[in-house]
Amino acid sequence: MKNKSISNELNRETLSLNTDRSSQVIAWSLSIIVSIIAIVSWASYYQWKLWPTTPYQIFPVLGLLAFSILWSHYMIITLREVRSVKKQVLVNYFRWTGYVVLVLICLHPSLLIYQRYKDGYGFPPHSYESYVAPGLGWVTLLGTASLLVFLAFELRRFFDKYAWWKYVVDLSDIAMLAIAYHGLRLGTQLQQGWFRIVWLFYFVTLIAALVYKYMNRLKRA
Repeated sequence: MKNKSISNELNRETLSLNTDRSSQVIAWSLSIIVSIIAIVSWASYYQWKLWPTTPYQIFPVLGLLAFSILWSHYMIITLREVRSVKKQVLVNYFRWTGYVVLVLICLHPSLLIYQRYKDGYGFPPHSYESYVAPGLGWVTLLGTASLLVFLAFELRRFFDKYAWWKYVVDLSDIAMLAIAYHGLRLGTQLQQGWFRIVWLFYFVTLIAALVYKYMNRLKRA
């Protein structure tokens, strides 16, 4: 009886270890795959004629990459919940990909702001409004507001123990949806073709992941 109990415990530990390892592989693989998809879409738009490049050419792919990796975060968080994987198993994945996203979301608007100023259009919001089609200036502001929310989210190491921090997390979910819409309306690579379908898939699955998250929160309340 004792040997059977030990055997069962070893089986559970082995299963848990395999689940942890597979979750890590899935997480890193997903982020790499969506990053490659974003780069291929961007390069295909320019027919792979990527040299010489300008900030106008480079800044879009940074936004595509940032959103794609953030989307993979939401998918992996959902998978982690479904598979009951402990948070510490994926802590390095979220830490390092989080650093990458932070750099990307800062560079994405910064390159455009720099080039618009250099071209004589001043600073945002006017430089944004003069860059996009009439009536879409407010969509650019969605991106700015979302950037500020994501930057605030990076302060979690200082404030995540406070009760009000959960509202910042909720704001980041809204910001993520805003970024998806921002890209859909303004992204040059998203106006037609296969990547628009991929982006719509991201959008729908992101909504599904958020519905799952908040339904679980209601059940636990």
